[in-house]
Amino acid sequence: MSSSPADAAMARLVQGTKLIANGGSDKLFQQTFGVIPGEKLLKQHVCYISKISGPVIGTLYITTKRLAFCSDYPLCHYPFSLQHQCIYYKVVVQLDQLRAVSPSANIFNSKEKYIEIVTVDGYEFFFMGFVSYDKALKTLNEALHQYGNRSSSDKFN
Repeated sequence: MSSSPADAAMARLVQGTKLIANGGSDKLFQQTFGVIPGEKLLKQHVCYISKISGPVIGTLYITTKRLAFCSDYPLCHYPFSLQHQCIYYKVVVQLDQLRAVSPSANIFNSKEKYIEIVTVDGYEFFFMGFVSYDKALKTLNEALHQYGNRSSSDKFN
């Protein structure tokens, strides 16, 4: 799937359909990722996550305790057997497992902005193609601020 504006618009329609069918964003998040006591969903943002095989469109959920991404469509894997497996691509990172959150832009095209997430165990995730990059960054900073034991000036760029 390419990272075009048409794909982003289609993803918004898919997300809207899922929200209506599942009873709202809170319910959809809970069904997809479960519930942590005291956790509150702050906002969800349609975006892409970068993978070696290319960008994957989905939704980034930002809560008071974690970041969670789920692809809009299942990704299919074709192992050497005749069967193939299709599963949704999910990433979940607890806020206390974040080492760095870095807003960045493509050096050749400053309009192409992304957010790099680095975990304490060295995993890197790149989120891009936000409908509203600034709102996503603001929500992420709010989550980090509400989490409380981290200062964005100390640990996050």
